[in-house]
Amino acid sequence: MKLRTILSATAAATALTVAGAASAETMRIGITQNNVGVDSYQTTYEKAFIEAADANPNVEAVVLDAGGDVARQIAQVEDLIQQEVDAIIIWPTNGEAVIPAVRKAHNAGIPVIVTNSNIAEAGFDFVASFSGPDNITQGARSAEIMCDKFKDMGIENEARVVQISGQPGYTTAIERQKGFDDRLPEVCPNVTLVETQPGDWNREKSQQVMEAFLVKYDDIDGVYAGDDNMGVGALNAAKAAGREGIIFVGATNFAVGYEAMAAGDYWGSIYQSPVDDAKAALKTAIETLEGKDLPFLNYFDTPKITQDNMDQFTKPVF
Repeated sequence: MKLRTILSATAAATALTVAGAASAETMRIGITQNNVGVDSYQTTYEKAFIEAADANPNVEAVVLDAGGDVARQIAQVEDLIQQEVDAIIIWPTNGEAVIPAVRKAHNAGIPVIVTNSNIAEAGFDFVASFSGPDNITQGARSAEIMCDKFKDMGIENEARVVQISGQPGYTTAIERQKGFDDRLPEVCPNVTLVETQPGDWNREKSQQVMEAFLVKYDDIDGVYAGDDNMGVGALNAAKAAGREGIIFVGATNFAVGYEAMAAGDYWGSIYQSPVDDAKAALKTAIETLEGKDLPFLNYFDTPKITQDNMDQFTKPVF
C-alpha cells in the first residue's frame, strides 16, 4: 500500500493520502472520521477504508481523523473543500454541529456522504446519501433481545433496567437510545427503565457509571449499553460488586462482548461489521460520483446475536 503523509494547515491534523494508479478518471475522495483512537471499531474501520481505497485504481483518498473534536472536524471539511476533492465522507463528531460545514461543501458542489452515524435532520438537504447501520432499529432489536430473555426468566412483569448510552449529541447514541426506549414498552410494557446515563463509548467510564447504579439501586435485572465496549465495562462493575443474575445486552458486538457471551456472562448484542461499514461508505461515494441513483438512506443489515445463536457468527475482529 502506498501511503503519503501530508499536513493539513487549516485542520492542523495529519492526513493519509492513499493513491491508486494514475488515471484521467481518478476520483479524489476525502474522509473525516469521528475519533479513530476511541475504540477498536473505528480503528478497524479506518484500516478497511484505506485498504478498499488502495485496491481501487480510480480512487485517491484523503483520510483524516477529527480525534473527537468538533472544531477540528469542521476545519477538516473546510480544508477538503479548499483541496477541491470530488466527494467528502464524514463520520460526524456531533450531528448538529457539523451541519454548517456540510452545507459549505454542498454549496461548493461537492457531494457529501455521511457514514456510520447520521447528521441531524436539519442537514439532510446538504447530504447526497447516508451509508451505515439503522441505529434506531438496532436499539429496538436490543430491546427485543432483552424482553425475550426476561420472558424466558418469567420476570417480564417486574424487571428493572438501567441504560448506558453513548456520547451525548452523537447521532448514533441518540438513535440507539430512542430505538430502545420506544420499543421496550411495546414488547415488555411492565418492565421499568429506571435510569439512563452516558458512558461516552468508553469502557472505563461505563464501569464507573455502573458502579454508581449498583450503589443507587438494589434491584437491577438488566443493563442495556449502546455498544459492547460499554456493556463489558458495566459487566466488570457488576462482577466486582458480586451482583449476579443481571442480563447484559449491547449493540455493536465487539470481540470483548463476543467473548463475554461465550463465557455465559453477557446475553446478547447486535452484529455489525466495521469492514462492511467502511466498504459501504466508499462504494456509496463512488456510485454517487458515477451518477447512480441511490436512496438517501443506505442501510446494511445488523442482525441480533445472543448466546443461543452466536455459533452462526464469527468473532468480531475489533
